[in-house]
This record gives sequence, C-alpha cells and structure tokens, in this order.
Amino acid sequence: MIDDPVPSLVEPSWLHDRLEDPNVRVVDCTVHLEFDEETGERRSESGRSDWERSHIPGSVFGDLLGELSAADPEYPYQRPSAERFAAAMEQLGVGDDSVVVLYDSEGCDWAARVWWLLRAFGFDRAGVLNGGWDRWLAEERPVSTDPRSVHEATFTPDPRPELFADKDNVLAAIGDDDVCLVNALRPADFEGSGIVKYGRPGRIPDSVNVPAVGEEAIVDADDRTFLPEPELRERFADAGVTDSEQIITYCGGGIAASSAAFALHLLGIDEVAVYDGSLSEWGADETLPMETDVARSR
Repeated sequence: MIDDPVPSLVEPSWLHDRLEDPNVRVVDCTVHLEFDEETGERRSESGRSDWERSHIPGSVFGDLLGELSAADPEYPYQRPSAERFAAAMEQLGVGDDSVVVLYDSEGCDWAARVWWLLRAFGFDRAGVLNGGWDRWLAEERPVSTDPRSVHEATFTPDPRPELFADKDNVLAAIGDDDVCLVNALRPADFEGSGIVKYGRPGRIPDSVNVPAVGEEAIVDADDRTFLPEPELRERFADAGVTDSEQIITYCGGGIAASSAAFALHLLGIDEVAVYDGSLSEWGADETLPMETDVARSR
C-alpha cells in the first residue's frame, strides 16, 4: 500500500514511480467541448474512444457525460447523487483506501471537476496530474492500450454540501461584501462580447473574472500545467478574491469553476463553493439578473 500522501497537484514523476502500486487508481476524465461560433451551441463528446486508443498504464475511464453526472440532469454535468457517485467510483475500482490520480487531455479542467466531486463526497486521497495527458506524452512516459482489470472496491460517501452552491446561494451573495463571486470564463464571455453560449450574454452581477480557460487562464497554454503558486495568488488577489470570507466560483457548466476552486485550494483557501448550475442554469432563467459591458441590438 502506498505510504505517502498524494499531493493535490501531482507531478508526472510522482505518478510514474507508483504506477505498479495496486492501491493507486488513475482515472482519465477527458471530455471534448466545442461551441458553434455562429449559434453558441455546445457540443460535448466523451473522451472514452481516445482512452481506448492510448492511455496511462493501468488507468480507467471516468465518464463525466455519463455515470459521473446526474442520472436525469437539469443542466449539463450536474453533480450526481451520493449513491450514484459511489456506485460509479466502485465500478472504477476506487474504494475508501484508494489513492486516486485524475487526468485529462483538455487542460486539467475535467480532472479538477472529478477532484472536486470526490472532495464534495468526502474523499481526500486524490490529486490532479499537472499538465495532464499532453505533458505525460511530452515527457515520453509509458502508455498502454490494455484495459485495466478493476478490483472490487467499496466507496463510502460522506457528503460536504457546503462545497456546492445553488442559485439561491448566488442570489444572496450579490451585494454581500463577505462573499466573492468568481467567473472562471474567458474575458470576452465575462464582458458579454463573445458568442452567446448560455442563453444570455454576460455575467452574474457583482462577480469578478479569473479565467480558468482560454489564453489568459490559470493553466499555462503551452504545457497545460497550473501557474506557479505566486502567480496564481497574484491572479486571484488582483481580482480581490483572496480577501473574501467566502468564495463562490461559476462558469458555464461548473467545469472551469471547479478548476478555479481547485486552484484556490492549492493556495490554501478552502472557504469555496462551486455553483453547480452556473450560467447553464442562471442564463436560462430570465428572472435572474445578468450584467454585460456590451450593448447588443435586438
């Protein structure tokens, strides 16, 4: 059994040295997400076929478009029930004593989402592979096409509901000086100048922007690694986030928001909740307020 704690941010060398440990579970969480530049329509595709072609040896595939989201979701990627999540973890061979390393090929957002879900269901023995699949390949580390035999496991959820926020929590946070709303989307989406992706352009009022996606993201565009801690801290501090008593992150569907929340955890800031519905829920409800910096003609 592995006897050293898994770091929240896992370097490839750490995982490489432990690939043969039977207690280590490696999970590929990849989803490919695209938006139609004309309509803003979302297209999500599971990365399972990519995993089947090539993956980190011994890894399994965790499907955020399937068993790792709600059975009958009201909005994309909605978190599952504790029972559904526990069953999904057990199917992946993840049990109470496992050590889990999560990765994806899209810049760590999807891995951070599953990390946040694990934490929200009371599991703290997990880390995100820094740089993900792309960095693993760039460093010429071993790959495999073999399926992993999944061992029997028991996953006991211990939910932490405070790690997720709903629209009522967000409404109450608007104008509350003790709560900081963090929009983790690209600046154009925050301003309302990009394509309309979530029903209405713009942002939730009183929120600030710390992008977890795009060229200005908290993940380096070249090697897909999280920015060094001093730079991460500066990004959040410049937006006024680090002085807040409570933080709620949001994006379009709770994925980039999870990455921002994970980054705050790396900084030792844990009074953070992810707005699960994010703009997929908020933007569709015309009764909820939105702000934009751009005047649009009808």
